[in-house]
Amino acid sequence: MRVTLLGTGDTAGTPRPGCDCDTCLAARERGVERTRSSVHVRNESTGDVLLIDASPDFRQQFLREDVALPDAAVITHIHFDHLDGLGNVYRLLDHLPVYAANETDPKTNESVAGTIRRKYDYLETVSVQSRTPHESFRVCGFDVTLVPVDHPPLLTYGVVVEEPETGATLALSGDTSYRVPAASRDALRDADLLLADGIVPASLCDYHPLGGRDEDETGTPRTFGTKHMTREGAVSLADDLNAAELRVVHVAHRYPPNEAFAAPLAVDGETFSL
Repeated sequence: MRVTLLGTGDTAGTPRPGCDCDTCLAARERGVERTRSSVHVRNESTGDVLLIDASPDFRQQFLREDVALPDAAVITHIHFDHLDGLGNVYRLLDHLPVYAANETDPKTNESVAGTIRRKYDYLETVSVQSRTPHESFRVCGFDVTLVPVDHPPLLTYGVVVEEPETGATLALSGDTSYRVPAASRDALRDADLLLADGIVPASLCDYHPLGGRDEDETGTPRTFGTKHMTREGAVSLADDLNAAELRVVHVAHRYPPNEAFAAPLAVDGETFSL
């Protein structure tokens, strides 16, 4: 499979409109950006394309990277920065199957699949396919599994994408704290490439109203507030999961400029052949 990181930023992206912080200025000077979350996965054997999350920056991302439009999509959760790009499929595609979890969220009284079905009922192009977490399904020639993670207050999912012939595996943590359930960790384990949420460095937890939590043995927080991992949390998760390679995504502009573009932090446009 060929993986292209279409969007590696948080809700506001980097550089942020109207922001003149040192990191946003550095991003402009370097000509790099982190738009909202989306991953393009091309099956090199069949040519089929799976899109993981549909960013509001859909149009810009596909034009910028000059990649093929998707044959199917998987949506991890209903926050707008992962979902609202589905509106772009109108007049671009004849049909887009959209796969999402079927668990009812007590916060919304809907599943992710149900929310997409309701929100995009005006688009005949979008065909919602409900799937049960931890049960693998075949799409675009890949075996795909949705795994519950921890992104309160909503139900949210990571994703495992495996090429069945070669065993090449992409894993995404999705938006999550470090408290990924044990069964989901098992499903995410031993990936060739792990894309893990790491919104800020642990040093910024002091500025969050809720601070940090899930400290490691040195006292370093692996969760920022309650919803996202720190960079250190993402690195720790990758170590725990024995990932061959890690890229940290859902990155905010709040990293200091001397850290903001250093590995393992991802930027838009990176590609990987697995």
